[in-house]
Amino acid sequence: MTGNDPVDPVVIVGMALEAPGDVDTADGYWSLLSEQREALGPFPADRGWSLRELFDGSRRDGFKPIHDLGGFLCNAARFDPEFFGISPREAVAMDPQQRVALRIAWRTLENSGINPDDLAGHDVGTYIGASVLEYGPTLAQFSQHSGHLITGTSLGVISGRIAYTLDLAGPALTVDTSCSSALAAFHTAVQAVRAGDCDLALAGGVAVMGSPGYFVEFSKQHALSDDGHCRPYSAHATGTVWAEGAAMFLLQRRSAALRDRRRILAEVRASCLNQDGRTTGLTAPSGAAQARLFRRALELAGLRPGDVDVIEGHGTGTQLGDRTELQSLAETYGAAPAGRGPLLGSVKSNVGHSQAAAGALGLAKVLVAADRESIPPTLHADERSREIDWESQGLRLADKLTPWPARNGARIAAVSAFGMSGTNTHIIVSMPEDASGARAA
Repeated sequence: MTGNDPVDPVVIVGMALEAPGDVDTADGYWSLLSEQREALGPFPADRGWSLRELFDGSRRDGFKPIHDLGGFLCNAARFDPEFFGISPREAVAMDPQQRVALRIAWRTLENSGINPDDLAGHDVGTYIGASVLEYGPTLAQFSQHSGHLITGTSLGVISGRIAYTLDLAGPALTVDTSCSSALAAFHTAVQAVRAGDCDLALAGGVAVMGSPGYFVEFSKQHALSDDGHCRPYSAHATGTVWAEGAAMFLLQRRSAALRDRRRILAEVRASCLNQDGRTTGLTAPSGAAQARLFRRALELAGLRPGDVDVIEGHGTGTQLGDRTELQSLAETYGAAPAGRGPLLGSVKSNVGHSQAAAGALGLAKVLVAADRESIPPTLHADERSREIDWESQGLRLADKLTPWPARNGARIAAVSAFGMSGTNTHIIVSMPEDASGARAA
């Protein structure tokens, strides 16, 4: 658990992202969100995934029927290896997650006003959330890429390659807690900056699917959406929709950021992480653990439930997951005074569930929303979930574009991500009223 240091807190001074819908800037992301667009589409033609081959006879075998819809990165295959000093042969052997993460790290530094070359040899940490998503042949298969596959498909090398390429001397960690990976990496980076392990830290997450394996597995578990739409907190939610994405942030102590004249996008008020422990099943969430996490984050931030304006929830659109989350939110944040409860939403309704990167895209959403002084709506939730009594339990659903005025000079938001590993993450950030830097990302 990491709380706010009132004397010299950790702040976010830069950001970059890539999201479905051919989005790779904060402006593009805001357009997607504010225009209430859904960036889902069929399997990309260049990946050679055949729905017919994958799911013929699936009804007989106990699989849930599936739509070939997901949130895919349009430029996942685009990469300039020469720019990063990588041979074309090695580049093809690299998991696309390594390529995207490297590209995003470079842009994060540029958006922070930093020439990446100027950081060579400096104590800059690299903390990336990612999971194995089946890219390329197995190590035992002889191929033209043999010799590069160990590094090309290693999770640890995702962070290590960024540090190697940019010659960064701080800690480099890749964190895998499944769907909470990005925020778990962010939490670890906040701790490292606060402890002095590094002066700056790149933190975020990446997810690019190398195969349609997750669609197959979750169709068997009956956890995919019936119609290819992700409906967080809706009475008609039937399952999630898989997606890709990446977002990264640059962290620094506020005193150092002011010294370096960096634009402060947000202050990290609290960063918390815990574990479900034993539940009704390995991947089943624990409402009690989530509620403990929320209470601890508010305590560390020195805030009351009514002080938080927005909650960017996990909100996968699965019936068990949404029910558990809504009930734990009502138990904690629902204690806000009448009419002052936070507005709840989930970007997964726009872009799908970007797996290890989900929490990072959620954090990016609240940063761009605070900069635009508006809260974008959550799609497909015209009829809210009946798992809680919204009026009496203090929560409000963000179902339309809503003005977001500052209170006491700041806008405050919380972001959640829960992993099927049982690892839960929750952060609270405060965006200063005069912050205007997110637009530069």
